[in-house]
Amino acid sequence: MSTTERPRILVVGGGYVGLYAARRILKKMRYGEATVTVVDPRSYMTYQPFLPEAAAGSISPRHVVVPLRRVLPKAEVLTGRVTSIDQDRKVASVSPTVGAPYELPFDYLVVALGAVSRTFPIPGLAEQGIGMKGVEEAIGLRNHVLEQLDKADSTTDEEIRRKALTFVFVGGGFAGAETIGEVEDMARDATKYYPTVKREDMRFVLVDVADKILPEVGPKLGEWGLEHLKKRDIEVHLKTSVNSCVDGHVELSNGVVADSNTIVWTAGVKPNPALARYGIALGPRGHVDVDGHLQVRGTDYVWAAGDNAQVPDLVLRAQGVENAWCPPNAQHALRQAKVLGDNVISGMRGFPQGEYKHASKGAVAGLGLHKGVAALKFGKMTLRFKGRIGWYLHRGYHGMAVPTWNRKIRVFADWTLGMFLKREVVSLGAMENPREEFYEAAAPVTAAAEAKKAAEKPKATAS
Repeated sequence: MSTTERPRILVVGGGYVGLYAARRILKKMRYGEATVTVVDPRSYMTYQPFLPEAAAGSISPRHVVVPLRRVLPKAEVLTGRVTSIDQDRKVASVSPTVGAPYELPFDYLVVALGAVSRTFPIPGLAEQGIGMKGVEEAIGLRNHVLEQLDKADSTTDEEIRRKALTFVFVGGGFAGAETIGEVEDMARDATKYYPTVKREDMRFVLVDVADKILPEVGPKLGEWGLEHLKKRDIEVHLKTSVNSCVDGHVELSNGVVADSNTIVWTAGVKPNPALARYGIALGPRGHVDVDGHLQVRGTDYVWAAGDNAQVPDLVLRAQGVENAWCPPNAQHALRQAKVLGDNVISGMRGFPQGEYKHASKGAVAGLGLHKGVAALKFGKMTLRFKGRIGWYLHRGYHGMAVPTWNRKIRVFADWTLGMFLKREVVSLGAMENPREEFYEAAAPVTAAAEAKKAAEKPKATAS
């Protein structure tokens, strides 16, 4: 860590907002004006809109993440968690991945923790559920689904096969609809290599408490997406919740039951619970309460944006919409981060700060290879696209939105190769326990040596 006496700008979180805000601050800052410190449990930022495609094998998992130290070479990047903040002393308590916790003083604070999965006290969910918030979960889901096909192809037990080939996805928003669309596509392709497994043997189930899916793209495209998934033999249960999933036995509120080894949870997000220990103003749902300048109410040195902040939508409010808030998506996070970075510099220099105003440009979603929807706004006009064109717009938008040209080029290279090469359908589940095979080989040898040594010890003592 730096021992400089320069003011420290502490950025808590290295996600979309944290990364872009830190880049903006470093770009606008004069040489030696301040020290920028970024603290995050991971040394990389994850571009979450690409997680469904990473789970389906369309994009290499390495190309979904952006290393913080490479993108922020002039910043301090600390791998750990900010567990609490003393606002009176302006000191953050940092718990590193290894070693003892320590205190880190700061002068200016950016809160960009993002969100975590919103879960409910459903019996069996913690033990059986798979999230989709990180690249680790996307890789794990891909390996897990392919392992289920391996299991089904290797046994004649109908109960085992049925449970292995049933896949339940909870949540019909972007994450849920895109993930089930991509994974179903991958599983359908994979059946070409499994003699005893056909698509008709698999059961895909999508569950949501709402009365529609993909609300972000509007009712017309959402309805098209719903009918599209149904045509692919995906069961969709709307206005339905999960009552229990103990040992993979899923019971829905409408009476439908399913035995499954795969329960994917994408039913929304909530602000990071750690915010409650930061001593800053929070809204009724746990978000950081900020004004139009992205500054935390009641402070002149703390800013926040992204999924962990309750940001007023000044565009809609100017149109007479009361209590309008910016939705938690990448489109707003990117633009908020830039305004936030500029405001930190302005606040540090004592200049007026700018307001965050952004009218939504629409939304895009992919539902598998060559299948997608897109709603693009041009002023008061909205253009809607579906099918292959919607899919091209989805890929084009996110391909250009992923941070750094390094990642843009790699992602487009993955897509280009995918046009000519077949999709990889190999499971690398052993990666989750890489030492298991070595341990099984070494443990018996070690145990035998210890037993022999113990047997010879009395003889040596007697002599």
